Amino acid sequence: MRFVRKKISFVVGVLLLILLVWYLFLKPYDYSVSITSKTFPGTINQSIKLWGKDNKNTVWLQQKDFLNIDQHFLFNDSIFHYKWRINPINDSTSNIKVYIKDVDHSILNKLSIPFFDTNFEKRTRKTILDFNDMLNEHIEKFRVTVLDSLHQLPETYCAYIPLKASQISKAKGMMQNYPILSTVLVDNNVELNGRPFLEITTWDKEVDSISYNFCYPIIKSDDLPQNNIIKYKKFNGLKAIKAIYNGNYITSDRAWYALLDYAKKKGIEVTETPVEVFFSNPNFGGNELEWIAEIYLPLKN
Repeated sequence: MRFVRKKISFVVGVLLLILLVWYLFLKPYDYSVSITSKTFPGTINQSIKLWGKDNKNTVWLQQKDFLNIDQHFLFNDSIFHYKWRINPINDSTSNIKVYIKDVDHSILNKLSIPFFDTNFEKRTRKTILDFNDMLNEHIEKFRVTVLDSLHQLPETYCAYIPLKASQISKAKGMMQNYPILSTVLVDNNVELNGRPFLEITTWDKEVDSISYNFCYPIIKSDDLPQNNIIKYKKFNGLKAIKAIYNGNYITSDRAWYALLDYAKKKGIEVTETPVEVFFSNPNFGGNELEWIAEIYLPLKN
């Protein structure tokens, strides 16, 4: 019996030693936080990156893939490594797991955290709460409604200005060029034929950059005004899945991600070249939740 007790004690001791070695030296993080958010992964992805870039303590941020983002913060003399992991739960809810490590003081943190409410923990909680407050505030400022059917966007002839920008700068490019486009067309008595729209031609989700055409439907004629900025073409129309976006057009790309999620869930093959049709003029101001845009994601041919 004594031998059995010694053997059990030895095994337990070895297991405790292995656990201690793992905890102190092999566990890849010092602290973790979990957040449940009532939005889809695309909104969270963009929010993490934009919030991180705007945060003065961020020294490095990289998207490993769409659901995994790594970030380094500098607080005083310490570098904190944040690993953001986004997990979709359903169509309207996602979970965010954040794994945090103090790069230079990891072992000290692991020894202290079980017994004290450390400055590392307090700093981490404050940082995550700041992000969560920002995310919740952002979610309240827009709505995306994905329509459960296929839609046809008709062909039209249009005047357009080709542009390149980051996703967040898309609306700025439109506002800068809208007076040029509209003034030239009106001054030359060009007959307008619909609402302005935006046609994405390339979308690089790794670096959040786009190329796009800012278009105004017109009636084709033989004496259209010519300059080095405005171009003309036939927009061929397309069959697409569709969403209604309400909110500031700066973040209308949130609907792109919602449509991608919908297409994946339904097994619909799409091209990542959204089209946005605008029904509100931001220059008139007003309640942004009353601004309307139709967002289309074309089906693959």
